[in-house]
Amino acid sequence: MVIILIGVLSALGIGLFARSSASSPMLATQQLASATLLAQQAALAGNPSNGVVIRQLADGFQFEAAGESFALDHEGTSLSYRTSGGSFAQIPATGLTVSFDGLGRVAAPVARENIDFRISGSSQFDLCLSSLGAVYQGVCQ
Repeated sequence: MVIILIGVLSALGIGLFARSSASSPMLATQQLASATLLAQQAALAGNPSNGVVIRQLADGFQFEAAGESFALDHEGTSLSYRTSGGSFAQIPATGLTVSFDGLGRVAAPVARENIDFRISGSSQFDLCLSSLGAVYQGVCQ
């Protein structure tokens, strides 16, 4: 009975991994959070590469942080943002630059303001970048 149960659970697990794609909103959220934290750490270390540039291209998302660039296919997933009190807008074609000051606080696009990111596709994920530089899942309060 235990062997059958393990076999069923294994089959379900493989099915879940097979269905998830590399373009899932959750993966894009994690990549965005990682790029943001990398840029913040660079700012804290005094590195002139103290920002992250976020682009939504025709075939994917591109993140540039601390002199490194990485891309992620988006296949129907969209990325939008808003600053405190605003409404969500798509990332501009030229990209959105988020930079940090020497204390790790948001310096741009608007100094010391929260930035909400929304990644929508088969599901929706919200990510908050607080004015103090903290990154967490959900909308900013």
